[in-house]
Amino acid sequence: MSIAVTGATGRYGRKAIDALLRQGVPADQIVAIGRNSEKLAGLADLGVVTCRADYGDPTGLDAALVGVDKLLLVSGNEVGARLQQHRNVVDAAVRAGVHLIAYTSAPKADTSPLLIAPDHKATEAYIRDSGLPFVFLRNSWYLANYTDRAAAYVDSGVVPGAAGDGRVSAATHADYADAAASVLTGAGHANAVYELGGDQAFTMTEFAQALSEASGKDVEYHDMPKDEYIGLLQTFGFPREVAEVFADGDLGVARGDLYVETGDLGRLIGRPTTTMQAAVAAALGS
Repeated sequence: MSIAVTGATGRYGRKAIDALLRQGVPADQIVAIGRNSEKLAGLADLGVVTCRADYGDPTGLDAALVGVDKLLLVSGNEVGARLQQHRNVVDAAVRAGVHLIAYTSAPKADTSPLLIAPDHKATEAYIRDSGLPFVFLRNSWYLANYTDRAAAYVDSGVVPGAAGDGRVSAATHADYADAAASVLTGAGHANAVYELGGDQAFTMTEFAQALSEASGKDVEYHDMPKDEYIGLLQTFGFPREVAEVFADGDLGVARGDLYVETGDLGRLIGRPTTTMQAAVAAALGS
C-alpha cells in the first residue's frame, strides 16, 4: 500500500509524513510531493519516495501518483488559485486510479460563512463528483496561528484581535497530522466527514492569560474593529488579502464558526489533544 502526501515540504505535510512513519508505514511506501527540493532531499534521506511537483503541474502530478493507493491532499494556500489547483490534483488521482483521497478542509465547510470556506466547499463537491472514495478532514484553526507570535505578544504586552469572547477549538499541526495518518492507515473511513478541533476551546482572553502565566509578564487581549485589525496586521507585514482572511477568521471565532465539539480529533489520534497552554509553553520555551 503506497500513500502520497501533497504539500509534503510544508509544515503540515511534513508532520503528516512523520506521523505515517511513526504508525509503521514503510518509508518506501510513502510518496512525498512538494516544491522545495532541499526539503524533499531531507525526506529522501529517510527513505521516502520524493517527487517534485506543484498543484499547477498536471504532468508532474500524474508522474507522482503512479501506483499510489491513497492520497492526502493538503489544501493549498494561494488565494484565488487553489480551487483549480485542487481540481488538478483530484483529476490526477482519478487518472492514477487512487483508491482513497483524504482532503484537509475547513470546519463546517458546507455551511460556514468564512471567507476561506467557498474554496473548500467547492473542492469537497469536486471530490464527491469524481467518484473517488474520500475522507474530509475539516481542520479547525491551528494553534500555530497564535503561538507563532507568542514572543512578540509577550514583548508588547498585548494580543490584538477581533474575536471578541468567542471560543476557538485550535489544535497543533502534529495533532491534525496524526489524525490524517490514522485515517490513511486504518479501515472504515471511506466517505467519512470529520469535524476536527482541539478538546479544549479557548478565548483570546484566555490565550493572553496563558502567555502571562508562561512568561511571568502581563499580557492582555485587546479587541478591535475588523478594519482596524486588518490595518494592524498589514503593519506586521501581512499582504492585504492575507490580513483580511485572518481578520475574517477572528470574526468567525466570535460567531462560533471555529468551535468544534465533536471529539473527532481525540478519537482519531487515540489521546487527548495538545492543550493551548502546552503549546504556549513550548513556543516561549523555544
